[in-house]
Amino acid sequence: MRERKENYHLLSRIDKSWTLFLDRDGVINERIVGDYVRNISQFKFIPGTIEALKILRKIFGRIIIVTNQRGIARGLMTEEDLISIHDYMLNELRQNDVTIDGVYYCPHDITDNCSCRKPKPGMAFKARIDFPDIDFAKSIVVGDSESDVQFAINIAAIPVLISSGGKQSLGGLMVFDNLAEYAGFIRKLIP
Repeated sequence: MRERKENYHLLSRIDKSWTLFLDRDGVINERIVGDYVRNISQFKFIPGTIEALKILRKIFGRIIIVTNQRGIARGLMTEEDLISIHDYMLNELRQNDVTIDGVYYCPHDITDNCSCRKPKPGMAFKARIDFPDIDFAKSIVVGDSESDVQFAINIAAIPVLISSGGKQSLGGLMVFDNLAEYAGFIRKLIP
């Protein structure tokens, strides 16, 4: 883990009133470089992710997945394909005693000028409509891209970057190699 310590005092206060927003590709499942996860056979959990989610589920009150899926807008897959992938993912997690409260996705392309494509905050606002107890000031966003970091900033949440090397830490961000490392870090902080 590479991080700065500004957010430690906040992180030690995490309890069931907090929400964890997670990006999908590159955080929960393996990203396909230069392509999209288009079907269930291409969806592979990153090693250690299911165990990490078990830990995080015990700490956070809500876990929400927010994911840009422009492969739909590009005609590379259908919304039905995406829903099948998410059903598979959620079923696998349920079988491992992990419940995800909601999955929100943006099917639009960058040029569509929608309000839901990260870094815009539309998916977070949809989640808060469904779960009015979500407080963005008591939320953490874990993602693997600058758009995830900016999404966190746009909703006044704490950003956490997953980067397995190659990227430099952006000023003030906590950076972890994977979700398992982040979960271990958080578990040690919570009394």
